Amino acid sequence: MNFIQRYKEKHPWFKYVGNRYVLVLVFFAVWMLFLDNYSYIEHRVLNKELDELETNKKYYQDEIKKDCLDIKRLNNPDQIEKYAREKYYMKRDSEDIYIIEFEEDLLEEENNKSL
Repeated sequence: MNFIQRYKEKHPWFKYVGNRYVLVLVFFAVWMLFLDNYSYIEHRVLNKELDELETNKKYYQDEIKKDCLDIKRLNNPDQIEKYAREKYYMKRDSEDIYIIEFEEDLLEEENNKSL
């Protein structure tokens, strides 16, 4: 006890840090910030994941809107024919289709496949 008393007299901050209530409070804060299942670090990870999921949700909602517009457009038979010609290279009996590919496009496709 004598040693602790002398140490408190030498260092006045020790009487505040050495208080049992402060020690319990520090232990509780460390436990809640780092060791608990619902710690601050875990919340940060979950918040990042939530933000990523919200951006994915927004992206997919935009894609759904675009697809709905495409479906509405495809109710017209002329649009169906146009879509089939552009997307699937379909043709009429009296037509010939020529597909022109540039070398830069081919190189980009090869680079994407090799990655």
